[in-house]
Amino acid sequence: MTKSPEERQPVKAFGWAATDPSGHLSPFNFSRRETGDCDVRFKVLYCGICHSDLHAAKNEWGFSIYPLVPGHEIVGEVTEVGNQVKKVKVGDKVGVGCLVGACHSCHDCTNDLENYCSKRIFTYCSKGSDGTVTYGGYSDHMVADERYVVNFPESMPLAAAAPLLCAGITVYSPLKYYGLGEPGKHLGIVGLGGLGHVAVKFAKAFGAKVTVISTSPSKKEEAVNHLGADSFLVSHDQDQMQAAMGTMDGIIDTVSAVHPILPLIGLLKTHGKLVMVGAPEKPLELPIFPLALGRKMVAGSAMGGMKETQEMINFAAKHKIAADVEVIPMDYINTAMERLANGDVRYRFVIDIGNTLVNP
Repeated sequence: MTKSPEERQPVKAFGWAATDPSGHLSPFNFSRRETGDCDVRFKVLYCGICHSDLHAAKNEWGFSIYPLVPGHEIVGEVTEVGNQVKKVKVGDKVGVGCLVGACHSCHDCTNDLENYCSKRIFTYCSKGSDGTVTYGGYSDHMVADERYVVNFPESMPLAAAAPLLCAGITVYSPLKYYGLGEPGKHLGIVGLGGLGHVAVKFAKAFGAKVTVISTSPSKKEEAVNHLGADSFLVSHDQDQMQAAMGTMDGIIDTVSAVHPILPLIGLLKTHGKLVMVGAPEKPLELPIFPLALGRKMVAGSAMGGMKETQEMINFAAKHKIAADVEVIPMDYINTAMERLANGDVRYRFVIDIGNTLVNP
């Protein structure tokens, strides 16, 4: 007889879930698996709210599984470890990002690129190796194989560091892979939101010259004076954009809404790279002639492997990089989602799970 999910995952858990494409979240009782030999269980203290959580809750990408517990910027304190776990111990501060599983044998996995494994298992809205649905960090505790658990240095403020597990690694990885964060390079960053603001911080720490590109002129002072960008472009100001044509080695585009990319391609030097890390719900138009005539590249990048994610956390700790966050209680989540949809957050919501998640 086939065991029920509750029989296969007998540890009671509590969180908030969306149950339909309205995206409205409400209290939800569910279960997680017992702590296996290679597993780490931790009490969730904070969980960032990624724009992907909003897309998934509303099924805007078309593959949501309800009920859906979002959250993949999860940090907390270890409460239990399996008998084969070596890299963490009870009491350590740890985190889990976008992934909780992969095949561990393909070309990508053997090259520390689990994020590109065709059998990767996402932290929520995915099917685990036992066939049960994965649930994310809007919950009281988390359990994951130790290879998907990231160590946090004691010096890192957990609430502000939580968004690095998605927003941070999503911009850090292409900066490294495409060589865009090197000293002497001129990098454009499109969008000054959850991803964009940490991209500025990482790029400056690498030594790059950074220009923020935004539709909002009001963000100039914040970009330059607070985050340390070298310059600022208003994307709908034709004079500014024309003056900057052909000046950038690369651009990281963090925008998750549909927008034109032809003006961005024009900003690139010959051989320049436009790297897309935002995820609009509809396809973008891709003009070919501007690419061909400048041997330019439009590329993508998604998260990072676990080795690179730990490297990113260590780099952030060394350079004191963290997200600018607004910490909220759990019962504020639906209002926060509405504000996120309207771009009304500076720059990442983080839920105080440890102090405000209450099982009625």
